[in-house]
Amino acid sequence: MDQPIRWGVVGPGAIADKLVLDFVHVPDAYLLAVASRSAERGAAFAAKHSIERSYGSYRAIIEDPDVDALYIATPHPQHLAIAVAAIRAGKAVLVEKAFTATVAGTQQLIHEARSHGVFAMEAMWTRFQPAIVRARELLADGAIGTVRGVQADLGVPRRYDPSDRLFAPGLGGGAMLDLGVYVVSFAQMVLGTPDAVLAKGFLTVDGVDATDSLLLSFPQQVTATLMISLHSVMPGGARIFGDAGWIDIPPRFHHPTSVVLHRPDHEPETMVLPPIGAGYAHELIEVTESMLAGRTESSIMPLDDTLAVQRILEDALTQLGVHYAEDPTALA
Repeated sequence: MDQPIRWGVVGPGAIADKLVLDFVHVPDAYLLAVASRSAERGAAFAAKHSIERSYGSYRAIIEDPDVDALYIATPHPQHLAIAVAAIRAGKAVLVEKAFTATVAGTQQLIHEARSHGVFAMEAMWTRFQPAIVRARELLADGAIGTVRGVQADLGVPRRYDPSDRLFAPGLGGGAMLDLGVYVVSFAQMVLGTPDAVLAKGFLTVDGVDATDSLLLSFPQQVTATLMISLHSVMPGGARIFGDAGWIDIPPRFHHPTSVVLHRPDHEPETMVLPPIGAGYAHELIEVTESMLAGRTESSIMPLDDTLAVQRILEDALTQLGVHYAEDPTALA
């Protein structure tokens, strides 16, 4: 492609409201359009962020021939139908986490992207944060020896409100898809795919998960212990253990500004690596540069990793008695 990538936003909610501010830090990208199911809401978002075009339906932005890539930030069960329609229209997609509501949905989305040769990526901004990039470099260099385990937690207390998306089963509510995706993706990034998942937790009166503990086991006696909650305040830190030291990712680990290397007989080494802007620019740059280079997948957030994470999430949810479904009416 020999012109800037023209972006559209689907679902002008809280996350999108923050993300679009980082487009100023993304070379060769231009935010052209936004779509909402409410024409008034879309127009208000466009006016706030000086976006040229606004649409009152998701289908309309997909049909806009001038839009090259879509950032999809609707509730989880709506991701699949919107992303598949976009891919079939030849548009790249950056899909908010969790990628879909089900493993089957993720498999279908990946199949559509690969069979059509269209770029698709989960918007796991954590993997692109400079501090996380540095942590992965330390691991690759053997700074803490052989990795033996991971710990991570993330708690965001939310007062119960039956009208809140987080407590709505039909919108993929609960802690797992919103918070669990962070801790699970972090563990999968470091350790790969587990051979067993054990989940314990508690459900709300609406039947979505509110507080969960996960134990993942891997070959060679490696484990990950993960905690998430909509009830408890948690530090939001992560730690990677090795047989020659450990790495701390200070709170909040999913968008950190530093990483700390600990080794026996050494003073802790703190590396301060703040993100660009609010931290969303890095994933936007990855998509934009990939499209300009003709790549259809990210090597940092590959689709196979997204599928592995989705399988862990669904395994854990099944153990808790929670079952979600994709929304086939998302484009209606």
